[in-house]
Amino acid sequence: MAFQKEKPIHSLIAGTTAGAIEAYAKLPNRLLRLAPLEIIRETLKTKGVTGLYSGCSALAGVRFVSYDHFKGMLADRRGGKVSAPRSLLAGLGAGMTEAIFAVTPSETIKTKMIDDANRPNPQYRGLVHGTISIVRQEGIFGIYRGLFPVMMRQGANSAVRFTTYSTLKQFVQGTARPGQTLPSTITFGIGAIAGLVTVYTTMPLDVVKTRMQSLEARSQYRNSFHCAYRIFTEEGVRRFWTGTTPRLARLVMSGGIVFTVYENIIKLIGHSSST
Repeated sequence: MAFQKEKPIHSLIAGTTAGAIEAYAKLPNRLLRLAPLEIIRETLKTKGVTGLYSGCSALAGVRFVSYDHFKGMLADRRGGKVSAPRSLLAGLGAGMTEAIFAVTPSETIKTKMIDDANRPNPQYRGLVHGTISIVRQEGIFGIYRGLFPVMMRQGANSAVRFTTYSTLKQFVQGTARPGQTLPSTITFGIGAIAGLVTVYTTMPLDVVKTRMQSLEARSQYRNSFHCAYRIFTEEGVRRFWTGTTPRLARLVMSGGIVFTVYENIIKLIGHSSST
């Protein structure tokens, strides 16, 4: 597949905005009523510029910048093409990057606080107190518990999602007229399919990751492989796909929104910078 290298700042802006819009437009009825650029205008109107760049938006920015960077490194120097296996490696690198810098600490803290809240006598009084308590009790590595499964999950997520999206996009573009731009509805459909494939292929990693970040993980599992072995032998292989439906709904919608907004922002920035 041909690779058009985007400027890092363009990828960062487009990816961050896509993450912000994805967080804002989670409900299907919002998506049906508003086009991506209309959602951006409404977000700016109601929440200002900071509304676009909060929450998971920064994470999406890191993901897209990292993916474009790794794709650039792996692209064929003569033809500028990126094969599907190399796209898979680029996605793997992007996912691992976001796992190290953002996902693992935030998800470890979130999982432990949820577990603590379900106990008869919760010990954490809030996010700040919970984070400080975890670090005091377990050290800085306490918020990096489960780093390996998170890296595997995020790496697999990005590898499968980006490669599926790129491959399907290339196929659809091959059937279109030369120079024809894919409409947002097609881009959304391709992104949604990429999200669906991602869910079913990476769900076991998500289950292991969640178990490894729980409060009981230290007393029950020696490592991620031991955790997976116990789930398989004690609960059966189907346990690895428990909770697929809610994650499926989220990632299918997320895939459609993120890629559609990203493509629109890249076009918008590219058009503005060329005029």
